[in-house]
Amino acid sequence: MTALTLIIGNRNYSSWSLRPWALMTHLGLSFDEILLELDTPAFAAEARRHSPTGRVPALHQGALVVYESIAILEYVSELAGGRGWPADRALRAEARAVACEMHGGFGALRASCPMNIRARDRRVAPTPALLADIARIDALWSVCRERHHGRGPWLFGEYSAADAMYLPVAFRFQTYGMQGLGARALEYLATALEDPLITPWVQAALAETRRLPSEEIGTAP
Repeated sequence: MTALTLIIGNRNYSSWSLRPWALMTHLGLSFDEILLELDTPAFAAEARRHSPTGRVPALHQGALVVYESIAILEYVSELAGGRGWPADRALRAEARAVACEMHGGFGALRASCPMNIRARDRRVAPTPALLADIARIDALWSVCRERHHGRGPWLFGEYSAADAMYLPVAFRFQTYGMQGLGARALEYLATALEDPLITPWVQAALAETRRLPSEEIGTAP
């Protein structure tokens, strides 16, 4: 197989880069990484060299460039024989719906609580829109775990692209100390945060020293 290269942004902040990295790691795919420093004068030009959108992540395989996160998840799942999604057709449809909901929704959570793996004990204003996003995440995680807990510890039992999509949300709960999750959702949160396969990403994020003021949101309690 032609070598894979994943173009990513800063590990501490780039939630969209984390998603394909997490799935590719769980699938056991071998790939190289190129990290582009976000929010620098050189970023736009560098990113344009790797993606027609000038954004990260992007996946290269030979002449192929896959430059959108969901498309990358779908492509690497195909490379791994479909293992990025549940084997059952109905579960695949459900998992894709859950993943696409994350892709297109939760705007208040994204705006109020950017992913910041290094930070702890941040607090933001609990606006009605943010509380609604948290309530929806609680319901989604709880229902998935209630239905599929007998299959394994992830949203649909075995690890899937849906879990990769919600991993940055788990880090947000850790950073901002958000409340409102029930027992099933809290169990899933712990599973996501304690996943040993993401340890290399977390360690690299903690070792980064660059701070992006636009992403350093929230005050200490």
